Amino acid sequence: MSSRRPTTTTSTAYSISGSTSYSYPTYSYCEYNSTTTSNRPRTSRRNTGRPGTARPRTGASTIARVEAQQVICALIESRGISPTVGLAFVNLDTNESVLCQICDSQTYVRTIHKLRVYGPSEVLIVTTAASPKSKLFSIIEENLEAIDSKIVLLDRRYWAESTGLECIQQLAFREDIEAIKISVAGNYYAVCCIAAVSPALSFYSNGFLIGLKAIKYIEFGMGITFAFHSLRIKYEPSEGSMMIDVSTIRSLELVQNLQNPKSRDCLFGLLNETLTPMGSRLLRSNILQPLTDRETLLTRYDALEELTTKEELFFASRAALKNFLDADKILTSLIVIPTRPTLFTTEQSINHIIMLKQFVNSVYPVYEGLIGARSAMLINIRELCAPENVVPVQQMINRVINEDTTYAKQPLELRNQRTYAVKSGVNGLLDVARKTYSESMQDAYDHSKELEEEYGIPIKLKFDNARGFYMHIAVADLEGRALPQVFTNIFRKKNMIECQTVEIMKRNQKIAASNQEVLLMSDEAIQLLLEEIRGEVSTLFKICESVAMLDMLSAFAHLATTEEYVRPLLTDTLAIKAGRHPIRERVMRTKFIPNDVYATQQTRFQIITGCNMSGKSTYIRSIALMSIMAQIGSFVPASYASFSILYQLFARVSVDDSIEANVSTFAAEMRETAFIIRNIDKRSM
Repeated sequence: MSSRRPTTTTSTAYSISGSTSYSYPTYSYCEYNSTTTSNRPRTSRRNTGRPGTARPRTGASTIARVEAQQVICALIESRGISPTVGLAFVNLDTNESVLCQICDSQTYVRTIHKLRVYGPSEVLIVTTAASPKSKLFSIIEENLEAIDSKIVLLDRRYWAESTGLECIQQLAFREDIEAIKISVAGNYYAVCCIAAVSPALSFYSNGFLIGLKAIKYIEFGMGITFAFHSLRIKYEPSEGSMMIDVSTIRSLELVQNLQNPKSRDCLFGLLNETLTPMGSRLLRSNILQPLTDRETLLTRYDALEELTTKEELFFASRAALKNFLDADKILTSLIVIPTRPTLFTTEQSINHIIMLKQFVNSVYPVYEGLIGARSAMLINIRELCAPENVVPVQQMINRVINEDTTYAKQPLELRNQRTYAVKSGVNGLLDVARKTYSESMQDAYDHSKELEEEYGIPIKLKFDNARGFYMHIAVADLEGRALPQVFTNIFRKKNMIECQTVEIMKRNQKIAASNQEVLLMSDEAIQLLLEEIRGEVSTLFKICESVAMLDMLSAFAHLATTEEYVRPLLTDTLAIKAGRHPIRERVMRTKFIPNDVYATQQTRFQIITGCNMSGKSTYIRSIALMSIMAQIGSFVPASYASFSILYQLFARVSVDDSIEANVSTFAAEMRETAFIIRNIDKRSM
């Protein structure tokens, strides 16, 4: 392994709340001395005379930690709307590393909880997350004092999966390497994080420490490194959720059908009766990380039971959810500030304001729909959707945006909504530009009418973003005549002809120019409005999460009433009467024959035998699927069901060779069985 040392140390300042400025160190590395040392164990040197430099820790940050332990955390998140966060913690005092990957919510509750549990002294974050600041970066900034940590920015190239796997291969205990590789299979972000920590470990070996106080550590000459195969590495799911590894997810067809990836014949496809994108994402996250908190599950059962027994409440909730746009996407886009504003970003800002207006207006029907709710969770959702939570945002929008402005899907309608979004009187020049735009639009329609009268051909004027206005003519309307020479840019589509004229192209340019002028004049008012709204984003995210939860519960209620599911009990015994495989039951044309299941601490190991195609795998899968359904808050397909809360679930029901790993079916099964035996405990299935 090549040695590394810091070549430059730069400092980037970020403003928080407009008053405080923090400086985060960023590091770049250069390779020197390419001599390989892979056959030579690395030595471990420690300066025991070093004085402590850590600040006194708060109670929240010392859970499961000893005071003044040096813990480094690397953290990265996925792109897109639904956040997946990878974390790697390395405790330099106990030679211990914990990897985890979390499907988190928009408020990153689980990620912050994980940071508080381990209380890292430094949090390594990829530099691209700081400029512009990602939402996760901002939330960690807000919680820095509670975590008692420091942010360190690290270049993106050090977050590599291959490097992470190599790090596991070199540093983990030899007997744990295969088990760890199976645990982290598919957990790309967690593996990238251990890769990001590895350059940090190289710094320690050269007497340098990544951190805000790097100069002081260099002065004290602290040098720490790990010998090969000396680091206790383990994979740990997020707190409060069941661990389900990738092979189990695949075997049980939790989110994808084995035969047809596009088929809905999987657990996610079965349960996904949601009406909003937020609800669908929450459902998928819950299926992959079922809850282990008994009280939360009981609260969900109570809410679900109320939705299944009160018909009016159920239908009112479903009706209120139908008009929601993707609120997660809208709110995420509102807090992202482009470094180089363009005409496109200006258009998008207006679009997002219009979409936010529709989202805010859609919240009140949810509040009304939950009138009469008695369960704690539904009452909590109703309180979050109360008018007083959205009225401030509505007032901000109504001061600037016309009340009749709505979000449209058609390109021309949407462009018109953007053009007339800002109220008249805000800017005199804006009103003049709109007048020009309106006249140019009318000219285009007039030109179409003139051509229609001149040539006696019915013409429809259409619009798309790429071409602007163009003519739509039916071939039958030409009655065998050739298209007049005035028409150009001719495209034949089945029985229709699309074309333009030189005049319409000129008017398109004039319309585009006046529209651009309108957008640029609207931009100032829109940006000021966005600045105001950002102060209310945390409340809007909570509302968004509550809507997603209601959507998921109403989807469960829809399924429970149509398929005759029963509320499960949470006990110490696994007991199912007349249990059915939820996916197979829907697919089969004939009636599914139910089965009974019974297992206690005394009879916890059972062997199922039978001839080929007798239903052994279906029986096993049905137990696992019902257990997952029970731990996400859903009712289950049975006449009676009792479950103990599981913290780990392992299933191996496939007989495929692993071509990627170059192992046979037998070798793959032995490796996976060894993984299961190494990880099972009394709370596993």
